[in-house]
Amino acid sequence: MEFAFYIAALVAVLATLRVITHTNPVHALLYLIVSLLAIAAVFFSLGAYFAGALEIIVYAGAIMVLFVFVVMMLNLGNVEEQERAWLKPATWIGPSVLSVILLVVMILSILGVHDHGIKGDMIDAKAVGIALFGPYVLAVELASMLLLAGLVVAFHVGREHKPGEVFGDAPATTEMATKRKPEERA
Repeated sequence: MEFAFYIAALVAVLATLRVITHTNPVHALLYLIVSLLAIAAVFFSLGAYFAGALEIIVYAGAIMVLFVFVVMMLNLGNVEEQERAWLKPATWIGPSVLSVILLVVMILSILGVHDHGIKGDMIDAKAVGIALFGPYVLAVELASMLLLAGLVVAFHVGREHKPGEVFGDAPATTEMATKRKPEERA
């Protein structure tokens, strides 16, 4: 299973680097999905099938749908131009190649070509729960706070500013800024 572990870890690192360096948010989301699938493959190669399944269901499924909705909520520019850019074949080559590599690695691991195959040693849900809420409870809580902070930031960034709305001491429009007293402007 070392073969599957190292290849899946390499795919996860490459996909995560593309997430960080990509300027288009939808393309970055494609690479993030591949990265999360690669992390699930790492869990599978370590025998943590339950954690791998949770990685796919919770992160690659639910959280990524939430991110897609946030990107849609932000409405970044002209929709028709974005859709044309998303449909270019060059956009899908990178995530497709990384996904095919993951698929081949998982098939070879299941068949046991390089190692002894996937063994029957499984970690059950109770052991995962005891580990997550025992020695790793701080890491779980920090991850949940990070996700909550990301959600709050996405809400504030994507929020539509209405005319006349005042944020704290900031004036609602430039007209109000010119009507303020000179000592208030400083």
